[in-house]
Amino acid sequence: MPIDAGILIDWFDERARDLPWRRADCTAWGVLVSEIMLQQTPVARVEPIWHEWMSRWPVPSALAAASQGEVLRAWGKLGYPRRALRLHEAATAIATGHDDIVPSDVDTLLALPGIGAYTARAVAAFAYGKRVPVVDTNVRRVVARAVHGAGDAGPASVTRDMADVEALLPAAEAPAARFSAALMELGALVCTARTPRCAACPVSGSCAWQRAGRPAYAGPAKAVQRYAGTDRQVRGLLLDVLRGTEEPVSKRRLDVVWPDAGQRDRCLASLLTDGLAEQTADGRFALPGEHS
Repeated sequence: MPIDAGILIDWFDERARDLPWRRADCTAWGVLVSEIMLQQTPVARVEPIWHEWMSRWPVPSALAAASQGEVLRAWGKLGYPRRALRLHEAATAIATGHDDIVPSDVDTLLALPGIGAYTARAVAAFAYGKRVPVVDTNVRRVVARAVHGAGDAGPASVTRDMADVEALLPAAEAPAARFSAALMELGALVCTARTPRCAACPVSGSCAWQRAGRPAYAGPAKAVQRYAGTDRQVRGLLLDVLRGTEEPVSKRRLDVVWPDAGQRDRCLASLLTDGLAEQTADGRFALPGEHS
């Protein structure tokens, strides 16, 4: 077996980061909020915002009662702000359709707005101790190396990736959920993309990649995400203006954030389309739900 579950769980018990959403007193709602926030965002940026949200909105109905504008303002600089609106929608569905309790069943979780395959399984495993494969980028990389002997994971395949992880899970639910968390932590802390620390890896002795001499990744080149000059950056600058004031702002206030008028107007239009901003009756702009 390329990954010994017992060894990896023991390592996790000893070395795992003490994160608030992993603690025994964290609710399933706290786990769900953390999973949405952690998508494409480092733990260090998420943790203080997560604490603020859980203090302010400790249950789904509390978040559901907030306006979209309040939610976007509280999201701050976490990036990809549509996640905040999806979380708001999910909170509303949980409050109205599930008695304010986050569901434990994967299919029921998947039926919530904005909850995808990864998030549904992560909540089922990490909040409720279910035996379900939880696959993110870190897990895919660990499996590619330890099981398949490849330098990194190739293009994602939900069916194949789920089957790969399913085959590694212990039979019992609680150890399987613990193993899922350990697998993810191993990829985040040790089996990293650029500088894996194989000497510190608890399962290096059985790792197929290690045994093969750590061959370089030979698959398709991965796209490098840039930020400077992209629509993402411009959208963020426009949202910064809207978050920074309680009153609607004129188009002139928004025009100063970016010199390219075409790109700026395109980004503003996309914010309106995505429901991240709205135009008031007098032609000014604001966060949604605050001045309509």
